[in-house]
Amino acid sequence: MKVAVYRKEHFNAAHRLNNPAWSEEKNRKVFGKCNNDNYHGHNYDLVVKLVGEPDPETGYLFDMKVLSDLVKEHVTKKFDHKNLNVDVEEFRSLNPTAENIAIVIYDLLRARIDNKFDLKITLYETERNFVEYPA
Repeated sequence: MKVAVYRKEHFNAAHRLNNPAWSEEKNRKVFGKCNNDNYHGHNYDLVVKLVGEPDPETGYLFDMKVLSDLVKEHVTKKFDHKNLNVDVEEFRSLNPTAENIAIVIYDLLRARIDNKFDLKITLYETERNFVEYPA
């Protein structure tokens, strides 16, 4: 009997999409206004999904306070009101696309959540654009 629980969080961050191996012209062509030299920002919504079997003693799949604390400590605190390219170590050499941000968040949380739980990250960059990892 598997159950899914979800935790939704929010953070604001700036980034610039840019491939340093490409010319300025190619970066502008591929990334458009997301390649702005002065960066641009998003109001990200993050949904963390865990799937597994509830504990027979507590009835919990996962203590939601613990999940909230994990997300706040290892994601929100690290990303909120930051320039991802400059302030977040993982993106100093990784283009901070929504796809890559979701993968980094997954890796940060996966290291702290027991593998008996399936983990999925859904990251909304805008109301209409979002990514899921793993797909």
